[in-house]
Amino acid sequence: MNKIITAFFTEKKEAWLKKNLKASMTDNEMAVLKSECEHTFSLNVWLPSAAKRAGQISIATHPCTFSHPSARKNKNGYVTSIIANIEQANDGFLKTGNVSVMSDALGNAAALDVYKFLSLVMEDGRSLLSHIQQDSKLAKELLNLDAANYEELKSGFLTMIASSTENITSSKIKQVYFPVGDDYHQLSLLTNSGIVYELRNRLDSLRFSDSVKELRAKKYNNEYSEQGYSEIYNLTTIGYGGTKPQNISVLNNQHGGKAHLLLSVPPSIEKRNTYFPKRDFFIESMQKAHYIGTFKALHKIFQLDYNNIKIRNARDYHLQELMNMIVENMWAVRLVSVAQYHEETSTLEKWQLIWLHENFEKEREDSEQWLEQLVKNISHWISQTYEKIMEKQAIKLGEAEYKHISNIVEQNKEALR
Repeated sequence: MNKIITAFFTEKKEAWLKKNLKASMTDNEMAVLKSECEHTFSLNVWLPSAAKRAGQISIATHPCTFSHPSARKNKNGYVTSIIANIEQANDGFLKTGNVSVMSDALGNAAALDVYKFLSLVMEDGRSLLSHIQQDSKLAKELLNLDAANYEELKSGFLTMIASSTENITSSKIKQVYFPVGDDYHQLSLLTNSGIVYELRNRLDSLRFSDSVKELRAKKYNNEYSEQGYSEIYNLTTIGYGGTKPQNISVLNNQHGGKAHLLLSVPPSIEKRNTYFPKRDFFIESMQKAHYIGTFKALHKIFQLDYNNIKIRNARDYHLQELMNMIVENMWAVRLVSVAQYHEETSTLEKWQLIWLHENFEKEREDSEQWLEQLVKNISHWISQTYEKIMEKQAIKLGEAEYKHISNIVEQNKEALR
């Protein structure tokens, strides 16, 4: 007999004996028990029994019980088991057929051993069920018994994948009406449990494999390692079946009814504190709340009837304060210029674009024309903004005052590059 099948029955026998052996048994009782075990798991006894029980399990790629534990049966009968046979397509989508996963099964938990038996992978990479479907030499040798003929056993085992002649759904399965032309198709939404638990297996391998544990320990102890490892954050766990995961499906039972969910929420929008101007730096990037106090302080100085070095120094201090604000905002805008500037929506004047955009750094260095335009505009902006803020209270600035403002701006030319 095939060594894989032999290993399966050896495991079954050991589990059966462990369950039924008692410490108080005599040698004779133990011999009788072992004889009974050999008889129960002999091919002539176990295979016919398994073939009869196979119909209690249905193989499915999308078990309905993941939608609701009681969805499998209703007044119309058992819900149709869905086996999706879809060819792999390298189209970049995570979908049925593009991920190599095991088929699931649902039904009577007492028949799970039959499913496990038929799911055994032989040396050629095909399952035992596939061998039976294709009438392979291995299948014929295995199912050729004295107690039952080959066709009877084959027919019994294939009831596990037999499809109903009619499609039956359940009201407990989430359903949607999908528009098709002038009509609708009613769709029952089902879960591909193979993909669900393949995700869990891969996540567990990333998080808890021996190599990752070793690397994590090195990090904890501040030890050097050439190899890194990945962490998966913001996972949550979902449970299927509560205390009876076996009522949901075979794969669900094998994983204790627990599956992992990746974070699936809308991306958080980064709050911007700085915006690259679309029309004018002085309107969009210079916030009035930041400079209004400085202009009011200048107004108090302009109102004074006398003139001395302290007053002039105070005036120049506040003018320089405005220049510092402009330079500070200039650097903040330059930092976001590459990411935020969109040529098709921008109406920014060329000299402002050269001044503010990082891609024009060479042009800033090679030309002076934009800088002369900038100096002139800053001078105008200071005088005009003062008049707008103070309105009727504003002191009318003469040519001398305007020239002095221009001189202060000129002194900051290198800082504006």
